[in-house]
Amino acid sequence: MATPASSSQPPFKKLLIANRGEIAVRVIRGARDIGIATVAVHSDVDANLPHVRLADEAYCIGPAPSAKSYLNTERILEVAKETGVDAIHPGYGFLSENAAFVDACEAAGITFVGPSGDAMRQMGDKIESRRTMKAAGVPIVPGTIDPVADPEEAIKIANGIGYPVAIKASAGGGGRGIRIVESEGEMARAMANAQDEARASFGDDAVFIEKYISPARHIEIQLIADKHGNVVTLGERECSIQRRRQKLIEEAPSTAVSPQLRAQMEEAAANVARAVNYYSAGTVEFLVYGEDEFAFLEMNTRLQVEHPVTEMTRGVDLVGDQLRIAAGEPLTYTADDRPLHGWSMECRIIAEDPFNGYLPSTGKIPYYREPAGPGVRVESMLHAGMEVSIHYDSLLAKLVTWGEDREQCRQRMKRALSEFQILGVSTSIPFHLAMLDDANFIAGDITTDYVESSFQIGDDRPDTSTHAALAAAAFLTKDGESAPAEPRLNGDGSRSRAWGMYARGKRTPLEIGWRRSYL
Repeated sequence: MATPASSSQPPFKKLLIANRGEIAVRVIRGARDIGIATVAVHSDVDANLPHVRLADEAYCIGPAPSAKSYLNTERILEVAKETGVDAIHPGYGFLSENAAFVDACEAAGITFVGPSGDAMRQMGDKIESRRTMKAAGVPIVPGTIDPVADPEEAIKIANGIGYPVAIKASAGGGGRGIRIVESEGEMARAMANAQDEARASFGDDAVFIEKYISPARHIEIQLIADKHGNVVTLGERECSIQRRRQKLIEEAPSTAVSPQLRAQMEEAAANVARAVNYYSAGTVEFLVYGEDEFAFLEMNTRLQVEHPVTEMTRGVDLVGDQLRIAAGEPLTYTADDRPLHGWSMECRIIAEDPFNGYLPSTGKIPYYREPAGPGVRVESMLHAGMEVSIHYDSLLAKLVTWGEDREQCRQRMKRALSEFQILGVSTSIPFHLAMLDDANFIAGDITTDYVESSFQIGDDRPDTSTHAALAAAAFLTKDGESAPAEPRLNGDGSRSRAWGMYARGKRTPLEIGWRRSYL
């Protein structure tokens, strides 16, 4: 039976969002839905991002480098005190899994929207989390539960569990501090490289060794837990489409997970949460391999980038739940109250060139158009005129679709991707379109190494000239009048010189006297 419904009063009066971009927009909207006023923070280069304009208040917290702005805990807490907020939501990335920041919020009398610092520390250290999981009876990947510092010792361990093995940073995340070792001769160099990267990225060079399991699928279980001991698991997400250990497409449910396997993994995830007295939204990640075998990878003690696919298939609002839980309210539903309904996919729209080694793409976006229609959800930081810089993560938007089944969801995603127009930078959209038409993806026959070992995007770049012309014509005006649906033509039927100079990138629309219709 569900726990009693909570009060209709907002759990907090004012919330500061210690993040930027699309996740800040998502949290602002979630707070607004339950009557909470919002405060945005931004670096000096982010002053025009949508989250700044959507919030009730907005404050600059420093220059572009994240260490001087979004990781500047002193300045963030200073703004929090000045504006009288009673809670801070960290989003994901930046300070979202920083236990010291949780402690600082508590010391300042401000509620951190997330788990306790103790739970975060216990699960953030991968060695400690492996120890905890083993003690709780949760299956873990074979390997060490203590740090390894000596290459000779590492070789003995690897010989015992068999090659290939993975050297992993204990404090790692985001695919950093990991090296795959295929043979004894590679160990010393790989270990030194992993330690160097871990030290540079996390300030901690402790590493451990575990068996590198391949082929395997990356399956994660979403859970939500309150401060009253209630833990609700909300099924799995398939995250195997990834490159360099970075997720590219996620979906819920997974074609590889049977109801029986789902129940086993949900039970294991709930045991993980209970083992560390966890509350708030959290995700337990597993490797699935062989005949329905699974092993614990790690727990993300925050909201995940891919949380919308769970919201779409389970009818929940994870941000709203986080806020109520942080205020001490009990969950108002159980897992049985939120059964699986339909299928959902998410494509991460990234500023990179899939035809040039997936190199990052930077520049100004003069125009973009989001897709819409049945079963389509867009979470975006895009706005016309924004500058995609080198300072932050290259994620521009998340495109999410829902369907009654996987095929309807896939077709909606293809349609939505084809409608998505982003000018000025290269994006991952061609990759996504190619993957959605890939025979193995359609069959659900995918593993974590599929993109890098087997998938080919092809050499045909999309023809964007027509889209660019129509987009600019629809977006720009001249002398305050609406631009024509097609480029202006000279008397002989040729395109105007001004249009031609714009289309060839010689001059910007503003330089040739055009101006944006919304100014």
